[in-house]
Amino acid sequence: MGIPASPASDWLLEVNNLSCGYGGESVVKDVSFALSQGDIGCLLGPSGCGKSTILRALAGFLPLDAGEIRLASRAISLPGRTLAPEKRRIGMVFQDYALFPHLNIADNVGFGLKDMSKVERRHKVLELLDLVHLKDLADSYPHELSGGQQQRVALARALAPEPTLILLDEPFSNLDADLRRRLSLDVRDILKTLGISALLVTHDQQEAFAMCDQVAVLRDGRLLQWDVPYNLYHEPANRFVASFVGQGGFIPGKALGPDTIESELGIIRGNRAYKWPPGTLVDVLIRPDDIVYAPDSELRPRVIEKTFAGTSTLYRFRCSEETEFEALFRSHLDFHLGEHVPVRVEADHLIAFERSA
Repeated sequence: MGIPASPASDWLLEVNNLSCGYGGESVVKDVSFALSQGDIGCLLGPSGCGKSTILRALAGFLPLDAGEIRLASRAISLPGRTLAPEKRRIGMVFQDYALFPHLNIADNVGFGLKDMSKVERRHKVLELLDLVHLKDLADSYPHELSGGQQQRVALARALAPEPTLILLDEPFSNLDADLRRRLSLDVRDILKTLGISALLVTHDQQEAFAMCDQVAVLRDGRLLQWDVPYNLYHEPANRFVASFVGQGGFIPGKALGPDTIESELGIIRGNRAYKWPPGTLVDVLIRPDDIVYAPDSELRPRVIEKTFAGTSTLYRFRCSEETEFEALFRSHLDFHLGEHVPVRVEADHLIAFERSA
């Protein structure tokens, strides 16, 4: 029985109330999100949160227990009915490249272009290799290329059949940090140039934020927030997202009003109004960029750790056993362990949660 067409939609990809897993046990539970044409999305979360399981379901390798997946206004997965992977027009780039070692680079890229003539296929392959800056290596073999070059070949091969969507399964995790950063931005530029949508799976927050338009934070098989990177950092939906995304830690406080909290760091006011009654005990998220050096401040916490990073230094301060926090200062401000440093809180985005929560 075929998969029925779905009503027209403004979204390219729609995942509605998806639940799936292995051996009758659900790993992913009631997950919903949508991706626009030309956007790059990301599934972000700790190991075992369900990222790769969702990707397998999108690719057609895993049936659904509940919910549906739509691509270009067509339902491609429903419970009991799954469109075959080769009919989905979805490309996939794997962590280990998955290139054929016995084929040269041109033949690897053109592997899925069986319906083209030899001349058409060669023209298409060279066009794609030029796009990923590897045209001069068309006749080389995978073992002759670096890891970054092999990943570019894998991307070109995934793009060759002109898919509607590209799935990227931790594609840069085998690369060193500098190459990983540069290649992720290159891949973003290529996808944006072609207007192709993609969904990336990663546990690297910097990679997710630099490359993606929308990011899903997952935990224990559930989607906690699907949002733009800026909102995940400054307007987290819950305590887990607040602590998982970016650096920072919680300090104790007491609500004085909807947007005002009393703490050992002084009175903290922010942009968000909460509905707590005055006196409510809360935990306030303090990020390293919320703290500024202020020579005239009476608040002088003690340095208990410091990490030099070239242009900046990350300090950890202690006011008391209950109140510790981090601050990121330019490296010219050089303080020593045990030194008391005058600082002030400038938290434009107030992020806090009830202590009992």
